[in-house]
Amino acid sequence: MNVKRNKVVVLIALLFLFSCTKKKSKYTNNQVFRYNEHSNITSLDPAFAKDQRNIWAVNQLYNGLVELDDSLQVQPSIAKNWTISEDGKTYQFELRNDVLFHKHELFGKDSTRNVIAQDFEYSFNRLLDMNVASPGGWVLQNVADFKAESDSVFTINLKQPFPPFLGLLAMKYCSVVPKEAIDYFGNEFRANPIGTGPFHFKLWVENTKLVLRKNPLYFEKDENGKQLPYLESVAVTFLPDKQSEFLQFIQGNIDFMKSLDASYKDDILNTDGTLKEKYASTINMQTGAYLNTEYLGIYLDGEEEHPTKSKLIRQAINYGFDREKMIKFLRNGIGSPATSGFIPKGLPSFNNQQGYSYKPEEAKKLVAQYKRETGNENPQIAITTNSNYLDLCEFIQRELQKIGIATKVDVIPPSTLRQGKANGKLPIFRASWIADYPDAENYVSLFYSKNFTPNGPNYTHFKNDFFDTLYEQSIKEVDVKKRYKLYQKMDSIIIAEAPIVPLYYDEVIRFTQKNVTGLGINPIDLLSLKRVQKN
Repeated sequence: MNVKRNKVVVLIALLFLFSCTKKKSKYTNNQVFRYNEHSNITSLDPAFAKDQRNIWAVNQLYNGLVELDDSLQVQPSIAKNWTISEDGKTYQFELRNDVLFHKHELFGKDSTRNVIAQDFEYSFNRLLDMNVASPGGWVLQNVADFKAESDSVFTINLKQPFPPFLGLLAMKYCSVVPKEAIDYFGNEFRANPIGTGPFHFKLWVENTKLVLRKNPLYFEKDENGKQLPYLESVAVTFLPDKQSEFLQFIQGNIDFMKSLDASYKDDILNTDGTLKEKYASTINMQTGAYLNTEYLGIYLDGEEEHPTKSKLIRQAINYGFDREKMIKFLRNGIGSPATSGFIPKGLPSFNNQQGYSYKPEEAKKLVAQYKRETGNENPQIAITTNSNYLDLCEFIQRELQKIGIATKVDVIPPSTLRQGKANGKLPIFRASWIADYPDAENYVSLFYSKNFTPNGPNYTHFKNDFFDTLYEQSIKEVDVKKRYKLYQKMDSIIIAEAPIVPLYYDEVIRFTQKNVTGLGINPIDLLSLKRVQKN
């Protein structure tokens, strides 16, 4: 039975693709938003919206209690308002009464029904269900309990105050799903999504195409009272090759391109990060702060002796290469040198402290001091990376050899790099940390000693008692200004102790065809299509 069904789906997909290529109608050109996802989507279930490829698709299909605007301020979504108790532990949400699930025969004669507070109770319990095994269960780790008080009131009690909690609830993991669909589809809900979002599911042929259609029952309207979304449809292709994606974009076959790849960066951008003149009349480019710090992590634990166990060598590496030169020539000006702290630009608690700039003479002195103190006349290090960042690591390698540190670069597949990073097998590893929610707790938690991998994100196994004390104070501090000062003190400790080598604060970069408007840009690089139009 499944084989037959799969054959029918493939046939429909082929017919759809054929009709799209044969007919260049007004509908195809003006009402369908087309983009490519070179990493294949793995699930359309919000409980598995772990990485950007899944999050972008899921964001079109589902809503949660709250959402983030482009300034990362928490805004109402299905919850029209909320109150927080004085002790910061109880959150009570009042829900809208006009939010409907996407039409489906599972809902009976009306083919839909209203979302009620019990749906959030069900969705949150599912997130915590060990049998579901959602990677998003950690979002509710500070929650003591939650309850539907009535159809329109949902209450969450925390174990202790946690001021970033509202931002956590904006994550796609916390989207509402209907019990009827999960009961019916089971694990196949991943490919049969039913949500409340601006678009509903139409077709997914894995590795080939995903099609979403406008949800005519969507609850949001624009400032003039016009119902959202404006687009009729969203079509996602899965070309794995970024060069092919670029050619499709230049030829006008896709409307949007999200990334800058080494294979075409010099064709589209000048070294100062501006768009080349030949594309100025056909393409729009947007850039903005991105909550992403790119860095080298240094593993500080374990029995093996490495030069990087010495703070002198860690600081020498940080002083030993020119970040500004690296951004200009290897990134075409996209991003800014990480010469402050680990917390990136784009967060209000960004610590504009004096971090590490290019000081080769200082670096040489630190290396010489290390040699005197240890007797190791030939300190050697190895940086492990994947192929996407080979050029950056080779640049650092050349610079460090000039200051007396023999450096080798090992290139391994991304999956092997992730495993090595998690199990402490790599003395120095290239990494990036993209915020899950808009609070610097997201960044400082990487250095809290109780978060040692594999139990948390402390990949370096950095341990500092004063840092831990500040961290424990910060997650309970409800006064925003006081909390930001605690974050900045922690950031200063990270710079002084150097368990990492900050490389650059990334930027979001978006290219669109000239006829696309309303896309917006935000520091977590979330794709929202409900206000997009094609003229």
